[in-house]
Amino acid sequence: MKKRILLIATGGTIASRHTAEGLEPQITADELLAYIPEAKEFCRVTAVQPFSLDSTNICSQHWLKIAGIIEKHYDFYDGFVICHGTDTMAYTAAALSYLIQNNLKPVVITGAQKPVNLEITDARLNLRDSLRFAADERAHGVNIVFGGKVIAGTRAKKERSKSYNAFSSINYPDIAVIQDHRTIFYIDDRSRIRDRVRFYHRMNERVFLLKLIPGMDGRILNRMTKDYDAVIIESFGVGGLPVYGSQSFPDAIDRWCVQGKKVIMATQVTHEGSDMEVYQVGKSIKERFPVVEAFDMTLEATVTKTMWLLGCGISEEAFSAAFYRTVNHDILLAEQPD
Repeated sequence: MKKRILLIATGGTIASRHTAEGLEPQITADELLAYIPEAKEFCRVTAVQPFSLDSTNICSQHWLKIAGIIEKHYDFYDGFVICHGTDTMAYTAAALSYLIQNNLKPVVITGAQKPVNLEITDARLNLRDSLRFAADERAHGVNIVFGGKVIAGTRAKKERSKSYNAFSSINYPDIAVIQDHRTIFYIDDRSRIRDRVRFYHRMNERVFLLKLIPGMDGRILNRMTKDYDAVIIESFGVGGLPVYGSQSFPDAIDRWCVQGKKVIMATQVTHEGSDMEVYQVGKSIKERFPVVEAFDMTLEATVTKTMWLLGCGISEEAFSAAFYRTVNHDILLAEQPD
């Protein structure tokens, strides 16, 4: 029997038309499906369109909306494909990984670098591959399908702004590849999912991502305390904080921690992750303050996991342990074999 797939169209380049002001999402969900009639050969697709946005305009309220649609229809479909703009696709994929857990059904996010109505485009291939993957018996969890690759939702990053191979899997292998109408799996961990699917319904957007530059001092953190509940500091190299005169980062972090706010240390370097124990500028911070380290996580996963945990209302004492619990392959530190 053909798998039943729910297509959730949200706009993005894949659904855009050229206008006098530039590309704008205008192509409907049903119109998208009309460009891939061959999908009828291997699945049955129903389409819905909760909104139509350039992904620049997508934020946590839209992630919750998408998760809510999947929750409402979860028992009636075998898989879900979300058409989405590429610019914030990695954030959406990571967010849905936290909002939908213990998931034995595939939730696939895809899009394109060129609109589906152009003669030369990656849109039709990406959408066809996504539906094919969603109809595969082995597919499960939240993944991005793009350019023939299947990438775990917490490991994807857009690394090219125009090329068709826009997304890479960071610090983790691709889950699968799709070639010649076949899905070749590299990782299949369905057997590790033993609990019933769980949906979450809140995220806290009061999270700030601060990218360090040489010469920046701790005053910037002091100005943000009333507006944010957590800060993710994108540090240099394997991780550490500079000390400039009297306005030092350690003093500012002390104020944040005293107020019960979260400080997460990450790195500006895309590959291989952080290790604050290596240098004095990092080790001294970890020894002195209850900071959380992102290690090999992507920034997109770090941001959305922090939003999710804060939205859960988790206690101050339990935050670190929950942050280090692996969700959809997001952090290798805690991923242990059975």
